[in-house]
Amino acid sequence: MHACGHDNHVAILMGVAGVLAQMQETLPGTVLFVFQPAEEGAPEGEQGGADLMLKEGAFADPRPDAVFGLHVSPIPVGAIAVRKEGMMASSDEFKITVHGQQTHGAQPWAGIDPIVVASQIVLGLQTIPSRQLNATLTPSIVTVGAINGGLRNNIIPESVEMIGTIRTFDADTRADIHERVARTATQIAASAGATADVSIDIGYPVTRNDSALTEQMMPTLRRVVGQGLVESPRVTGAEDFSYFAEEVPGMFFFLGVAPDNPELVFPNHSPNFFADERALPIGVQTMTALALDFLNGE
Repeated sequence: MHACGHDNHVAILMGVAGVLAQMQETLPGTVLFVFQPAEEGAPEGEQGGADLMLKEGAFADPRPDAVFGLHVSPIPVGAIAVRKEGMMASSDEFKITVHGQQTHGAQPWAGIDPIVVASQIVLGLQTIPSRQLNATLTPSIVTVGAINGGLRNNIIPESVEMIGTIRTFDADTRADIHERVARTATQIAASAGATADVSIDIGYPVTRNDSALTEQMMPTLRRVVGQGLVESPRVTGAEDFSYFAEEVPGMFFFLGVAPDNPELVFPNHSPNFFADERALPIGVQTMTALALDFLNGE
């Protein structure tokens, strides 16, 4: 199955490589093709993806002047969606462990209930994006995805663990939320006589499109798809192309693969996701045109 469309991406880039290889003698520069493993994340305990490729010298020799990437999306087949600056969110994972004091469920006053404290922390975390940050500046999300604690109906447990994700669109907001998550959890816990351990694992950075590069390449995109070029909304999903775009100026865009039949249109990662392969030649044409126009200084 297509799943998220990475088979489409590989097929498109192979097509671009085939076209540009035939023009190799006349290319006014060098084109580096990046076939990236583990975009969805490496197996637990391992490294992978763009970050590891850079550490191993993917951009060392030759060092690119710019990097372009695409991802298929359930927008109309052949359309292209792009925006300047923050296009896709950063993605960080947090874990909060609340330590209370175990007691019998019939005597809650004899202990400290970490389940109640954890519940208060969940609600407190939601006030970070909704009440503590200026919502007119940039979107942000704090989501608790799992909460686990306790074994029996009549026992208040010793501890509760919760895990979740933080999504932001700029570095300053990202750092600010990290501080607020830690402060909210530890101080709510302290108010009940409990304690909270907070750890935040830094994940993918913001996928940021370089403004000057994006502006430079807009005529190329418009020439290929015409009225099919649209401004992308911010996407709260994350993409490790962001590591490449932190290293050199980058531009990332979405290529529409939604079929004409609306009953076949599903989001990426749905088991029913379907990619209309009429979009593949458009992807090849777009990436080829971007490479040629950039090399020719257009």
